[in-house]
Amino acid sequence: MTGRRIVDAHHHLWDLTARPQPWITGAALARLDRSFALADLEPVARAAGVSATVVVQTVCVPEEAPELLALAAEGGLIAGVVGWTDLTAPGVADTLARLRELPGGDRLVGIRHQVQEEADPHWLLRPDVRRGLLAVAEAGLAYDLVVKPHQLPAAVAAAAGLTGLTFVLDHLGKPPVATGVLEPWAGEVRRLAALPNTVCKLSGLLTEAAPGAWQVADLQPYADVVLDAFGPQRLLFGSDWPVSTLEAGYDGSVLVADRLTAGLSESECDAVFRRNAERVYRLAR
Repeated sequence: MTGRRIVDAHHHLWDLTARPQPWITGAALARLDRSFALADLEPVARAAGVSATVVVQTVCVPEEAPELLALAAEGGLIAGVVGWTDLTAPGVADTLARLRELPGGDRLVGIRHQVQEEADPHWLLRPDVRRGLLAVAEAGLAYDLVVKPHQLPAAVAAAAGLTGLTFVLDHLGKPPVATGVLEPWAGEVRRLAALPNTVCKLSGLLTEAAPGAWQVADLQPYADVVLDAFGPQRLLFGSDWPVSTLEAGYDGSVLVADRLTAGLSESECDAVFRRNAERVYRLAR
């Protein structure tokens, strides 16, 4: 990766003095139970060749998106923000417009909801959610999908019914890497990839593998599925920092992604590691 410009299309930041992160529970996640600031990210990301990033929401509260936009407004690495808003609320379009008027509002590039936490596997197909997704599309934003494998059929149906909205699949749809099983995850991912308004982030695999016991070879079959299904022109590298630090340092997450894409040409790698993120998220720089 030496000398290559990288856009990290997926990382997080949080300040525990501002609010808790309720998903950080148990001994396995204990190392994440602290604040992670942009000042923590910048040195390790820049050392890995990263020139810009997209920061992604972690909690479903309205205060978080303005805070992330304000961070982006300060300059530095953050070129885009994927925030949260209540898609089921009747005034989604007005809320998005207000977010864009805030400091850093020009860096709002997408919306995400923690669908993985919804009990209803068809949450994405609810009429009120579809109305919210339409507002996201009309605002010219992308929609990040954070779903588990059993929720992929609804994601496929939602993307098929909203062709004007770009759906960005986070973390490959969270495949069961620790088990080594590919189906039915792979089949559903291929169905999603068959839709032209979908792309996928090459991210999050490290923490789906067996903790502390994985090798790149364990991740490769899952990366190969999305490489084949989406192709190098519809894949985006994301570090998933700091969650990825449970298994590797920032440079380690970049190195793993580099090895998973070793069969690609230099131009194809440039697409995965930079150009696709710039295009999909319409990054200003």
